[in-house]
Amino acid sequence: MFHRLGQFVVRRAWWVIAAWVVAMVAIVATAPKITAQTDEASFLPKHYESIQAAALQEQAFPASFTPSALALFERNDGGALNEGDKAAMAKIVQGLTDKKIEAVEKIIPVGEQTTSKDGKYALAPIAIDKTKQQDPKAFGDVAKHLREEGKALSAGTDVKFQLGGAAAQSLDQQDASGSADALIGLATIVLVAIIVGIIFRSILAGLLPLLVSLVVAMPTSNGLINYATKAFGLESTPILSAILIVVVLGVGTDYFLFLAFRYRERLRAGDDRKEAVANAVGRVGEAIASAAGAVTVAFAVLILSSLGMFKALGPALAIAVVVTAFASLTLAPALLAVIPARAVFWPGKKWMREPNDARFAALGRMVQKRPAVVALASGGVLLALSVGALGYNGTFDLAGSSMPKEKESMVVQDKMIHGFSAGAADPTHVFLTSTSGAKLDPGAFDSYAAKLGEVSGVAQAAPKPQLSADGVTADFTVMLKDKPDSNEAIATLTRLREAAHGQVPAGTEAKVGGLTAIYKDINLAMTHDYKLVFPIAGLLILLILGLQLRSVVAPWYLMASVGLGFTATLGATTLLFQNLGGETGLMFMLPILIYLFVVAIGTDYNILIIARLREEAREGRNPREAAREALRHGGPTVAAAGFILAASFATFMLAGNIFMLEFGFAMAFGIILAAFVMAMFFTPALTALIGNKAWWPGHGADPGHGHGHGEGPAPLPGTHGVPEPAGRH
Repeated sequence: MFHRLGQFVVRRAWWVIAAWVVAMVAIVATAPKITAQTDEASFLPKHYESIQAAALQEQAFPASFTPSALALFERNDGGALNEGDKAAMAKIVQGLTDKKIEAVEKIIPVGEQTTSKDGKYALAPIAIDKTKQQDPKAFGDVAKHLREEGKALSAGTDVKFQLGGAAAQSLDQQDASGSADALIGLATIVLVAIIVGIIFRSILAGLLPLLVSLVVAMPTSNGLINYATKAFGLESTPILSAILIVVVLGVGTDYFLFLAFRYRERLRAGDDRKEAVANAVGRVGEAIASAAGAVTVAFAVLILSSLGMFKALGPALAIAVVVTAFASLTLAPALLAVIPARAVFWPGKKWMREPNDARFAALGRMVQKRPAVVALASGGVLLALSVGALGYNGTFDLAGSSMPKEKESMVVQDKMIHGFSAGAADPTHVFLTSTSGAKLDPGAFDSYAAKLGEVSGVAQAAPKPQLSADGVTADFTVMLKDKPDSNEAIATLTRLREAAHGQVPAGTEAKVGGLTAIYKDINLAMTHDYKLVFPIAGLLILLILGLQLRSVVAPWYLMASVGLGFTATLGATTLLFQNLGGETGLMFMLPILIYLFVVAIGTDYNILIIARLREEAREGRNPREAAREALRHGGPTVAAAGFILAASFATFMLAGNIFMLEFGFAMAFGIILAAFVMAMFFTPALTALIGNKAWWPGHGADPGHGHGHGEGPAPLPGTHGVPEPAGRH
């Protein structure tokens, strides 16, 4: 099939190029506009208690609100607030209210309940239209207006005005991430152009993957993602934009390298330009398609996730990989077919000479002679690093880990922790509801609140709850001792739910809601995902490998090596940031992101090497010789592709916040393990040890089933059915 595809692309190269341009323009011009979602609650299904509690709050207390922003007041000299300051604060709040800022629904004046015990800080909670919260830019714009007007009104007084809360964090995060996204994108583009250019000693070769991936595949993918998001009602996450460019460029560059190395090899074997392109597509097309299939499946299975963030991220990235792979198999060879080979590899002068590849030849000989030692050593490295994963601890401090501490919203958060209880910014709510529809008995409130207040980790439970208009629901406000997004607060929430459910008065039921409850339910949802998504993705990738290799043996140890790569990457990241760096934990979504990129994309390199191993076996070589030749000829491709992708992910470490630092390191280190430990040593060494049984029950090692025979591909035009010389395929 891929030989016929290569021949078609070569014969219709200009038509293929024109079709891509027309399709890209049409898709981009007609694609709907999609807004990224930032509300944590929107990413959870409705059957989780925190979401049910939020729905109950909206129904029973339509006038109540969880503050979207918090105005923090303090004296400029750091002293306790006096009567004059209270008058100034009241004037500032009234002034902000009179400004009638768009989307600001209510500003609550400062009161005793919102003044710190030491009298140094005071809060004015602010309600913002919920529709604005769905759009990060609009949400941030409201915060920007509030911050500017508040500071202007406080000028000339002894009171300092600062804005914190979710809206302010959204604004500060945009400021922090906007420059970071641009820096990551620019660094990735420059790295790809320079590294590919150095590999081929060519200017144009360095630009071609950018042309295919960035100029064509990227906008086409974005358009199709928007179509799919709207058609299937998926959420969109702000993290997608930064990740998408690295995925499209990284995967696109990998596939371009797979193709370009084979194209150059065929030119050296004596093919003319068009024959070389067709033969290259024929020989690596299956490996590219299988690799893309494995990555696509790994991404797409996230549609089964309980979390909207990953429901959106997985299918979106799957679409991007399919588009990029299709462009790599059609557009890239079409460009190579119409551009003279000398221009592609200019100004290099030795591109037609086959190098000795002494380093990779030496690695191949080492694996050939000592496969058991190599397998034990490389496997031992993966196992040793995997031990670190046992100490992994997830954290939910999204704002704190994704923004510099000096941002105003972070300063406000820190001052609130010191002036109030750490949970004051986002208190937990326990909603007590009558199961019969009768009015609640207020006489039971004091004892119920007391039981909630006795829970370890609770700072205070308000004894007088807010009653709904019909008297059927009561809202008990509970302050936790720890930050709402901390693991300690989540542990407290677990105990609080047990008490709230177990101590309810007769004829009532309780729902616990609030930000900490949402994080608790995200934890539960992720546990569900680990048990469902990972196994299904693993089985589907196993099936793809089995179909590609026509084997039931090789796919199992390939998946085992990929699994070790996952645990080793998580272990190394845990050791570096938790054990050595002193962080309390890693971002809660990091394991799934490692799965997405290290497991999914890292499988590419295993597929490329195992495909080359099978090809060498079909040429008549014994298992150890096949391992030697696969490393000699496939090693440079894997090394180049792995290095470029790892370097691309490493650019995330330039973003200037701990989350991107953790993410960039984990992805880069995981790709290095996948390329330089698993694909370069572990997989070929195991295959050499297992021997021809690795291909059972297929005929992967039977020369009679190789090129030009049986199940193998038919000879291509220009080869005249003559097998290419050993070592030159």
